[in-house]
Amino acid sequence: MPIVQIDMLEGRTVDQRRELVKRVTEAISETASCPPSAVTIIIREISKEHLGQGGKLRADSN
Repeated sequence: MPIVQIDMLEGRTVDQRRELVKRVTEAISETASCPPSAVTIIIREISKEHLGQGGKLRADSN
């Protein structure tokens, strides 16, 4: 039973997350030779205020 965790900045629509889950499930299912029902995906959204990159908060960069 593959479990995939995806961390990404918040801001995607529900439709975008649906498509992401669909495509990642298909890729894992095909690669791991398991049924799609065995694939679990956890999406964790991070606000720009909670992510630092290159010594700066992402909220401070454009």
